[in-house]
Amino acid sequence: MAATLQPDLILLDVEMPGMGGMEVCSRLKADPLTSMVPIIFLTGAESVDIKVRGFDLGAVDYVTKPFDPAELRARVRAALRTKRFHDMLAARAQLDGLTGLWNRGYFNQRLSDEVQAVRRYGRRLSLVMIDVDHFKRLNDGYGHPFGDLVLQRIGEALSACSRMTDSACRYGGEELAMILTETEGDGAMLVAERVRQTIEALDFRPRGKPVQVTVSIGVADAADAGHRRPRRPRPSCSARTPRSTRPRTAVAIGWCARSRGDGRAYQRGVGNPRSGLENR
Repeated sequence: MAATLQPDLILLDVEMPGMGGMEVCSRLKADPLTSMVPIIFLTGAESVDIKVRGFDLGAVDYVTKPFDPAELRARVRAALRTKRFHDMLAARAQLDGLTGLWNRGYFNQRLSDEVQAVRRYGRRLSLVMIDVDHFKRLNDGYGHPFGDLVLQRIGEALSACSRMTDSACRYGGEELAMILTETEGDGAMLVAERVRQTIEALDFRPRGKPVQVTVSIGVADAADAGHRRPRRPRPSCSARTPRSTRPRTAVAIGWCARSRGDGRAYQRGVGNPRSGLENR
């Protein structure tokens, strides 16, 4: 029940029929889903050994019965304040310091969780990968502060194009990603195109000179990995446009093969973009 409800605090009596409070605490702390929930023990025992054992198991406080309700409320408030600060620090540790997006560690864990949900519940899931075109040239030509500004502005664009249930992340360097829950390929393509247009419209003027920043974007959904019914991919505009007239910015089904220089779209499934996205 605690794993499902995710409470902010648990008041746990040491003496309970059936499973005792110490055993319950031990199990809660062993479960990753509840290990960080603070526990305050309630007991009528005065034994120091029992209190020490409770603290060793991970309890944050210990209240001896009979207790004053005002004291209990004060201890609960103190435990909740501590948890709130801990949650804030934990969230900051998962944020990219430059863009303010979720970082690579969060991306890896969130994508793994969502893929598991696809397998177990058949949910819809799409992944969008964004690569800033010629980023090294921007850094070399206008300096790293300008490159940082580009990433910050692109991060803002991704956040603006995301829903509350989506996750916009910095994958690494000039690569970014969007995890789109309950979204299939066609819907993800619309998001990717909106991101592309938003970024293309950004106004950059280093040293007073206008600079056009573009991105290459790839899209994959759970059906591509065989987790759901396969979807017939819609050809991308870049694959139909002759090389001589094809714009640098492109959106493609699958991971965009910009680095290969052939402008094609390569179909991949949702998984680890750096390990071949194999079906697992």
